[in-house]
Formats: sequence, structure tokens, C-alpha cells
Amino acid sequence: MSSCPSTSLVHARGGRCCLLATSHRRSHRSRRYPSDTSDAQWAIIEPLLPTPGRLAGRGGRRAVHCRREIVDAILYVVDNGIKWPALPADFPPWSTVYNYFAAWESAGATQSLLDGLRDRARLAEGRRAAPSAGSIDSASVKAAETVSADSRGFDAGKKINGRKRHIAVDTLGLLICVLVTGAGVQDRVAARTLLARLKYLCPSIRLIWADGGYTGTLLNWAQALFGFTIEIVTKLAGQTGFVVLPRRWVVERTLAWINQHRRCVRDYERLPQHHEAIVRWAMIHTTSKRPTRD
Repeated sequence: MSSCPSTSLVHARGGRCCLLATSHRRSHRSRRYPSDTSDAQWAIIEPLLPTPGRLAGRGGRRAVHCRREIVDAILYVVDNGIKWPALPADFPPWSTVYNYFAAWESAGATQSLLDGLRDRARLAEGRRAAPSAGSIDSASVKAAETVSADSRGFDAGKKINGRKRHIAVDTLGLLICVLVTGAGVQDRVAARTLLARLKYLCPSIRLIWADGGYTGTLLNWAQALFGFTIEIVTKLAGQTGFVVLPRRWVVERTLAWINQHRRCVRDYERLPQHHEAIVRWAMIHTTSKRPTRD
């Protein structure tokens, strides 16, 4: 483990400095789970988290738990797919972890963290931080009984009762934005909201690749309103089974990355925006490893 110049700021686990190390409760938890952040990951994640109110001059109580422990606990839930109350006892109380998860999502901090990590990952790959092209696609997932009837639907093509997540990624497959709808919502309908988010979060994008589900009036609408050029990548003539198609494979690989996190294999979230947050945390976990090559 690395150490910090000032022992008063050394993280409780003997690793990198924690911004709040002098004020929060000391933790004796050792790194034992594959989802735990490495020192290199934490070095780029911590500066992207919201500044605590006390340090920003807004007042408030001292932090009780280390924010690295909070992030590790959220990643444990996302990676292992457990219920919040089933968090191992060496993490902070599950209600505290969930409150941080919900508060950061409500404040837009989860998206900001993802954006910052994506910028650093692109720069580490020798790309510009702001992408100029990307891809969109969707995937339906089954919903648990905790998902209310008014926020779910039935995907007749995939025979799935649940929700559908629509994503936009850059040319490296790094997530830009996600939208969760009922599984019965058509791609070209949901794409209007997805593209509006994409334009807001990443105005540098001009070219978008998509599959045949995004044809119709959407193409002219996106060009007129946002200046997006959408190129449809169609299946090969006579294609049967899975075939890697140019450009489309990038976003399909991202959907596979997301499903490597067990909490994303099925939708358990009561609120669609919380499932969006789970998807963002899954990609935060994936993206934070790229600049550090963990």
C-alpha cells in the first residue's frame, strides 16, 4: 500500500489520503473484495466527488464515515447484486450508504463523476476529452416484484416484462448517458429523450451510429433540432445469428460490460432514476480502471 506525506491524513486502511481523514471515524476494514477501489482508482475518484459542506463553508456536521468506504460499499452492491440491508458488517451501516447513493444521484454527482472519469480515460487513450461521435442502443431487462406496474412494460420482441435501458456511448464504449423506461417503449420514441440528454451532457457529438430500430422521422428530427447525423448500421444480407457489425459492436459491448455487474442483470429499483444510477455506478467501476490499468 502507498503512504501519504502527513500521517494525520493517511487513510484508515493505510492507503491513499482521504480528504476527511482527520474528521471521520477511524475504520479498521481491510481491502478484501474485488469491487473495492484501488489506491490508483481512489486517487482519481475522490477529487470528482462533491465537496462536503463543512469544507465548502456551508456548515454541517462532521463526516462519520470515510467516503472511500461509502464508494466501496456502493460498488459492492452493484457488483454483487445484493440487497442494501445485506451489506457486510465491515462496511458503514447500509442506510447510511443508501442515503449517500440517493443524495449523490439527486444532486447529479453520479453523472458528474462518470463524466470526469470518462474524460480522464479518453485522455489516457490519446483521445480528446470531448468525443465527436458515438453510438446508441437499448436492452430490456426483467423486473423484480419491487418494480411498480406503472414504470414497467412488456417487450413483445424479447418476451420480457420489465424495463428497458437506453444508452449512448462514445467510440471507446464509455457511457455518456442512460435512460430507463418501461420495456414496451419503442427505441425511436425513447431516443428523443435520450438524444436530448446526450446533447446537454456532450454537445461536441455530431455523428451517431444506431441500428434499424431508430429509423423513421427520428433522423430528420435529430438533425434539425440537435444537429445530429444518425447513420443506421443495418444487418448483413442473409445474416443469421450473431455477427459483429461495424460501429454497433461498441455499444453492444458496453451493454455486456454493464451486465457483468449482477445488480444490473435484473431491475430491482423502485424508481427508474435509481436504476439509471446503478448503471452509472457500474460504468464508474469499469471506467475508473482504464486510466489506472487495474
